[in-house]
Amino acid sequence: MRVPGLLRALLLASVAFTSAVASGIAAAESAAEFPSRPLRIIVPFTSGSGSDSSARFYGEALGRVLGQPVVVENRPGANGVIGIQALKSAPADGYTILLASNSPLSVNPIVLKNLPYDPLADLRPVAGLSRNMNVFLVPVDSPWKTLADVVAAGKSKPLSVGTYSAGYRLAAAWFGNLAGIKLVNIPYKGQAQIMTDIIGRQLDLAVVDTSGALTLIRQGKVRALAVSGEKRHHELPEVPSVRELGYPDYVQYSWVSFYVRAQTPDDIADKLAGAMQSILKTPESIAFLATKGSDLMPYAPQAMRAFHQAEIARFRRVAQAAGIQPE
Repeated sequence: MRVPGLLRALLLASVAFTSAVASGIAAAESAAEFPSRPLRIIVPFTSGSGSDSSARFYGEALGRVLGQPVVVENRPGANGVIGIQALKSAPADGYTILLASNSPLSVNPIVLKNLPYDPLADLRPVAGLSRNMNVFLVPVDSPWKTLADVVAAGKSKPLSVGTYSAGYRLAAAWFGNLAGIKLVNIPYKGQAQIMTDIIGRQLDLAVVDTSGALTLIRQGKVRALAVSGEKRHHELPEVPSVRELGYPDYVQYSWVSFYVRAQTPDDIADKLAGAMQSILKTPESIAFLATKGSDLMPYAPQAMRAFHQAEIARFRRVAQAAGIQPE
């Protein structure tokens, strides 16, 4: 029997409405029960990095607040692209969280062509976590005692510099441009291998996360020449900032934050964000950051979004000043 056009339209509308209602009920039930199973945090860097330790600390704290285990999964490689792709391939249900950093989110869009993700369109901020200075390292038996020594050596020959993400690569290139020296980037998947190679004199220089290097600096296994903050690092008061050494515009921080897929339901994302805000204010969180030498960056979702956008604009200016083109 042929169904009149108007009746067909009504039937289709009814089916669509029923489906939408069912989806809404399912979403509501999901949010009310969330989480009902373990969560995972994807870290786009190797274990032992500053990002990894943050993920494990905050993952454990989040698990206590939400009443479910949180598993950390390291997915290093391709300047963080592999980790973000892993998040994009997971359901947008809040059970998979990305511990993001400035490199894959604010630098990759500027230095990499054909990036398979849009950090602003594909990701939804949950919370800012912390920021940390970079540190310039040389082997402990290096003849270079100061950053000025490195610059003097770099005037006569290119120097190798180890970095493990686009953010550190950009930080090194920016300094090389300001100092008028050639720094040849040697890319690594994580900071641990850089530390091994700088100790073994396989590198002239390294630009890495300060928190991940503090122990070896204190043990006298590597020499810190400068930090990249607005002022000296409180855990390394004897180490000058690049800024005070004659480069007043050079200020650089690495930061980490939690993100979920952009399509994650509002109430689930809000529940995660609320849990993180409560965690960030605890004495345990403050003490953890103190051991890492990091600064608290407790941005709620909207503030994190605005900060993220500002960082992309800032790194674009840095890349232009350093003459870095997308590759």
